[in-house]
Amino acid sequence: MRLTPLDTAAAPPFAHPAGPLSARRAWIVAGFGLAGLLFLSLPFVGLFVSTPWRTLHLQQGDLGSVWVSVRYTLLAVGLVVVFATPVAWWLARYAFRGKALVELLVLLPLLTPPLAMGLLLSMSYGPYSWAGEPLGRLGLSLTNTPWAFLLAQIYGSAPYYIVAARSAFEGVPRELEQISLTLGQSPWRTFWRITVPLAGLGLAAGVALAWVRALGEFGIVLIVAYYPQGIPVKLWVNLQDTGLPAVYPLLWLFFLIGLPLPLLLGAMSRRGQGGVEP
Repeated sequence: MRLTPLDTAAAPPFAHPAGPLSARRAWIVAGFGLAGLLFLSLPFVGLFVSTPWRTLHLQQGDLGSVWVSVRYTLLAVGLVVVFATPVAWWLARYAFRGKALVELLVLLPLLTPPLAMGLLLSMSYGPYSWAGEPLGRLGLSLTNTPWAFLLAQIYGSAPYYIVAARSAFEGVPRELEQISLTLGQSPWRTFWRITVPLAGLGLAAGVALAWVRALGEFGIVLIVAYYPQGIPVKLWVNLQDTGLPAVYPLLWLFFLIGLPLPLLLGAMSRRGQGGVEP
């Protein structure tokens, strides 16, 4: 269509075609994004390049540390899901007096440096602490024991799961839940058949975060559960005793163990999200 003199006069004096300008902005954004991805991937590229593949071998006790980490991480994540999911649902669905304080209590372990969190747990659950001493009389020691290892993993992973699960529950439209209740479904069936499938992506992300955080927790474990040695502490021991070459095998095992579950949960949750879309 030809422009009339009136159209020409009304146009901005320095207007540019929308197409080329949008394409230029897209290229700029893509360039910055690619630079950020390259920056984040450099340490992992460096790991692959610097690994002495020909002389790669496990150190004594490496496989034991893998077994310790996997076994107790599975248990820790299971406990976190069972007991933290109601907390996330409660925070997502209800307004009550003191909610800000509850939210602060959830965020405190997340915001506290891991070493400081380990010291706090030692002050609370150590053998001579206000809680540790009576527990010790009952035969339950929470310092340098499997129970202490599990405790450290739960404190290191639970806040991440709660934050992710709460966001997932908040993203579920309440209207759909109300419709289900109106049709005669019980709150329990509504939760499992409506809420959980719709919040599946966020819940899966929370489980993946909890898994990775529990498996890789170092600071808290170092203080309260040096024994039994999991993967992070054994990496530290190998580095101190033998040097950097002794770290590579266990580090690769950590990635091989830690990555599949988050990737699998992400794929399953995306497939589930595709199933509920109209």
